[in-house]
Amino acid sequence: MSNLQLLWYVLIGVLFSGFFFLEGFDFGVGMAVQTLTHDDHEKDQVVESIGPVWDGNEVWLLTAGGAMFASFPYWYASLFSGYYLILFIILVGLIIRGVSFEFRHRMPEGPKRNIWNWTLTIGSFLVPFFFGVLFISMIQGMPIDEAGNMSAGFTDYINLFSLVGGVALTLLCYLHGLNYIALKTDGPVRERAKNYAEFLYWILYVGLVVFAVLLYFKTDFFELHFMTTLLLLVGIVGLTVIANISVFKKKEMLAFVASGLTLVLLVALLFSGLFPRVMISSLGSANDLLIESASSSPYTLKIMSWISLTILPFVLGYTAWTYYVFRKRITHPLHAAGYGE
Repeated sequence: MSNLQLLWYVLIGVLFSGFFFLEGFDFGVGMAVQTLTHDDHEKDQVVESIGPVWDGNEVWLLTAGGAMFASFPYWYASLFSGYYLILFIILVGLIIRGVSFEFRHRMPEGPKRNIWNWTLTIGSFLVPFFFGVLFISMIQGMPIDEAGNMSAGFTDYINLFSLVGGVALTLLCYLHGLNYIALKTDGPVRERAKNYAEFLYWILYVGLVVFAVLLYFKTDFFELHFMTTLLLLVGIVGLTVIANISVFKKKEMLAFVASGLTLVLLVALLFSGLFPRVMISSLGSANDLLIESASSSPYTLKIMSWISLTILPFVLGYTAWTYYVFRKRITHPLHAAGYGE
């Protein structure tokens, strides 16, 4: 395995980490539109908190997919063909989320706007849930033959572990979104977000225990990478505790950063456990797709590396500038005018 192959494997992991850190709270805010708010003013307040950034956050997913296509075409081919239906559902979720922001803005208050509030919430639930199902089923191993073709049945995709993974990722994103709402809004919705988070963290603890047990019995992560897997799991639990305590003590920025880093460590856990593979075959380790055999040519990786190193600082700078410009809290209009005190 060359250094460039390893670099691009790590880089794809970083891109997915950035996606779940940034788009994770977008999903959580989208879920909260119908589950946290009490009136149209609060819904507008919650949506406005991510209005300037949600579409930019989705670019991380497009970049991760493009990087995978260019640097690991055989991984891309096996993953996208084998998970065609699940990725189609994820795409539908992303589409209905995207159009919901525009259409709800143009609808008058009432039933018509409420339809788009529901599509925003449903789409925000669908995407993290099915991403969880995809990644967890992938690390369990899928029926991949010697040519890299996947011929999977329903239970290969949908089983106890993948459902736990889907629910866990959805809950992590929801809590990340609640922490973001507490950080970015004011008024009743801010306090309600804190109260919801304090309750849901106790459910998350149970989910993390179940996830760790299933990870031990359903994957070879502990067998191949015992120390790394253990340390990352401890880190995930530790960050969850920090986020929970921070919510209780009303340290909103720390809670938000900790919940985001929990998602980053989860991606790191999956990528470190897969290494040096990119796809695991349940038909035998001889059919595993390896980093070394799934990558593009050295020349392609070299050109991509130079281009990425040139563009990346500008992208990161623009992203940081965007969040700095839109850093102020979003206030409930009636609360700001002195009503509902």
